[in-house]
Amino acid sequence: MALFGPAHDATLTDNCLARNDWVCGEYVRTRWDEILDALGQHITITVLSVAIGFAVALVLAVVARQVQWLRGAILGTSTALYTLPSLALFSLLLPFTGISATTVVVGLVLYSLTILVRGILTGLDAVPADVRESAVGMGYDSLRLLRKVELPLALPAVFAALRVATVSTVALTTVGMIVNHGGLGNLISRGQRSNFHAEVLTASVLCVVLALAADLLLLALQRWLMPWRRAVSS
Repeated sequence: MALFGPAHDATLTDNCLARNDWVCGEYVRTRWDEILDALGQHITITVLSVAIGFAVALVLAVVARQVQWLRGAILGTSTALYTLPSLALFSLLLPFTGISATTVVVGLVLYSLTILVRGILTGLDAVPADVRESAVGMGYDSLRLLRKVELPLALPAVFAALRVATVSTVALTTVGMIVNHGGLGNLISRGQRSNFHAEVLTASVLCVVLALAADLLLLALQRWLMPWRRAVSS
């Protein structure tokens, strides 16, 4: 039996899981399904939050621009929401949405409004008045003016805000681990509680990679939607 003891001990010592290394391919190999589930939840919550946040922000920005006395209230309220600590905000939502992904999505939508409303409003305000007057003179109603003239010209500012909001949402989604719906944040929290280095580092790196990938995807979408800027830059 003594002949097998040293070899067995050496095998355990050489295993990165047994050593609790920060970088451990064995962790990724053995927990791949779990990592993919967390990543899928993270992406789903992020996409839903940004999409809903953008739709709400677009409406609020248009209203704020057309009804000047509401402008201050809309901007002030969206800014005030961003100052609320995530733990407090999620706790306020729990009686209405329960311990679910909905709680996280609603919270992230509210957080995104600060960036998105200001960004969209800045883009709309930057549309030259003579361009707007020319479109009205050609018979454009307010809805057609918004779709055909104002939004296309506001796209640079809109995409700048959308990229910042998306990257911010990717990071804030991890806070959803408070209600057990934080995607990769669940792995980070569990790894910290158990002092599992590989789990913490792997989930953290994936968050960074996801944020970078989302930013590059939005940048590519912006270039596709704005071919005239490609022509100018070339």
